[in-house]
Amino acid sequence: MITFKTLKWKNFLSTGNAFTEIDFTRSTSTLIVGENGSGKSTMLDALCFVLFNKPFRAINKPQLVNAVNDKALEVEIEFAVGTNEYKIRRGIKPNYFEIYCNAKMIDQDAALRDMQKYLEEAILKLNYKSFTQIVILGSASFTPFMQLPLGSRREIIEDILDIQIFTVMNVVLKEKINKLKDTIRDIESEVEISKSKTIIQQKYLSTLENDKQTKIADMQGQINAIEDSIKTFEEQATTTVTAKDLLGNPKERIKKLRNFRDQFTTQITKVRKELDFYEKHNDCPTCKQGISHDFKAEIKIERHRKIGELQEANKKIENEFTQLNDALEKFVDLSDQLVDINNEIITNQKFLTKLNAEISHAKVNVADITEEKDKLKALAKVVVEKEHDKSIKNEEGHYLKLAASLLKDTGIKTRIIRQYLPAINALVNKYLASMDFFVQFDLDEKFNETIKSRHRDKFSYASFSEGEKQRIDLALLFTWRTIAKMKNSAATNLLILDEVFDSSLDNNGTDYVMSLLNTIGEDANVFVISHKGDILFDKFRSVIKFEKKQNYSVIS
Repeated sequence: MITFKTLKWKNFLSTGNAFTEIDFTRSTSTLIVGENGSGKSTMLDALCFVLFNKPFRAINKPQLVNAVNDKALEVEIEFAVGTNEYKIRRGIKPNYFEIYCNAKMIDQDAALRDMQKYLEEAILKLNYKSFTQIVILGSASFTPFMQLPLGSRREIIEDILDIQIFTVMNVVLKEKINKLKDTIRDIESEVEISKSKTIIQQKYLSTLENDKQTKIADMQGQINAIEDSIKTFEEQATTTVTAKDLLGNPKERIKKLRNFRDQFTTQITKVRKELDFYEKHNDCPTCKQGISHDFKAEIKIERHRKIGELQEANKKIENEFTQLNDALEKFVDLSDQLVDINNEIITNQKFLTKLNAEISHAKVNVADITEEKDKLKALAKVVVEKEHDKSIKNEEGHYLKLAASLLKDTGIKTRIIRQYLPAINALVNKYLASMDFFVQFDLDEKFNETIKSRHRDKFSYASFSEGEKQRIDLALLFTWRTIAKMKNSAATNLLILDEVFDSSLDNNGTDYVMSLLNTIGEDANVFVISHKGDILFDKFRSVIKFEKKQNYSVIS
């Protein structure tokens, strides 16, 4: 329950630089009187301005500042909600808006609009329309409930029934649903990206594995070929060594044969000299004796034979020389071949060592493939996790949508309203009957009215006289206050009736209304603004009179 305590204002409309203060709790019933223009209704404008930043009457905000002083407009109200004490201060020239809770000002970092929203939704739990329907029944500038559009009627009843929270919840849910949709879209995008990365990684891994295996197989093929070549060269080397061994060493044999040939050449030369001597000489060079013809002939024959033998032996030596030279040439060729074969073996062995090292390196680098496989597993895990997150978010979205459908106007709020409509209609008809106005008044769940007379004739609100309309307005006002008190939602001690008794109510109507006011209870503080002070004085416990002094509105 909201308990309004004090309201004070200065430099507001016709009020000067001194505060005018109203104690709402001073009396259970207060009559406010004064001549036209004395400032009686200023309280309504100050009350609505300080709470909702707009006056009760259709006055532009700049016009609220006292025209004489033209600055320092200030309005302050104090009230309690439960155990919390609040004070609201609002001013123009300079402009400010301050909310105090238990003597401590609430953080002003928020924008003014947000502060106003906080005041209405978190503290008062009433907006301007609902406030004026529950607290104020005005005259000229007041729009009665029945003259409001259907949407505004619903808004007021939702405030009274304290179900606006469902509207707030619905807004919050819609924001959550929209954020959730954005989150799901982000997750879907992440899933697609992760899937693309997975495909790319799979292709890369496949290529990497194929390249590795192809390279290793290619090098292994080269190794096999080189090993075969080395084996062939080794066989050739063995054959060559065997051939060399069979040839022996021709150089030594040639050397020995050359010495042997030189000996034969020397002997042939010696024999030929002896033959030449016997052919040219008939005497012995030593003893000077004559050499017989037969001896010479015998010697000559023997020497020719000897030369022939030596020449024949020399031919064999020359033949052997030729064979040995051929063998030597073949030996050298075999030696050269063996060197070449050994060089080839060494070259192939070096290449083989290199290839084996490369294969070992390639096999060691299989760790790279393992790392890439781990990356692939990680990407696949991300996809699974994101798909799981998406599933959870979709499920969450499903339940949020279900909740949102319940919080729609056609959902739980309508069900609650349906439950209270019979009570609302019963109360309206009760209050109408107490004012001697016997009709059957019914609001449906869309807040269209059906009004039937005793004879079951159907009427609308607009078809009634102004006095009858006012009785309906009063019945609705008291109904809203009763429901609010029952719900402890928008319940308040304050009730202000502005010139209700001055317009369409007759004497009987006045008596009926006063009877209703007397039933409100001691926890209510009723203020009635009226020109009929002369006939209403004795009906109120307290009277406040406004008058003009030196062009300023004051309480006398």
